[in-house]
Amino acid sequence: MRRTVIAPWTEKWNELYILEAAEMKRILHPEQIDIFHIGSTAVPAIGYAKPTIDLLVVVKEIGRVDLYEQEMAELGYSARGEQGIAGRRYFTKGGNSRTHHVHIFEAGNINIKTHLDFKAYMLAHPEEAVRYGELKLELAEKFPDDIHKYQAGKEAFVQALVDKSIIYASEQQNTD
Repeated sequence: MRRTVIAPWTEKWNELYILEAAEMKRILHPEQIDIFHIGSTAVPAIGYAKPTIDLLVVVKEIGRVDLYEQEMAELGYSARGEQGIAGRRYFTKGGNSRTHHVHIFEAGNINIKTHLDFKAYMLAHPEEAVRYGELKLELAEKFPDDIHKYQAGKEAFVQALVDKSIIYASEQQNTD
């Protein structure tokens, strides 16, 4: 069973991202266009997060990612297919104590913009990031042995942040 573990934010997460991004570039080089550090470990102001590094990889053709499953497995990743998000390839590393999530989308997929806009909003609004970190801590204490209840508990808050990030991105685009 996966436990809900929350840790104080640390610069080490950026270092772990850089190391893993290099591995992704090595493996997915023929298909990879770009790679980003996303999720709570990419936003220092959050203060607390699950110590799982989320990588967003943008590729030329999503169907070709399946050709790299063996190389990903050699790095310790489990292929999880779309895992409920159409057009995504999702890989996890670390079993029940996950250390990394890799979300791969084809260039142009709306989920790329959603993830990057969310990160940009959180970086630009540290007070919101702090509130999100506090919620994570509260839910982890309440549901230490039930990752699904932890995730459900933050769902409405996260959706509100996503909605705000869409507006923020639109405003930023209009000022550029």
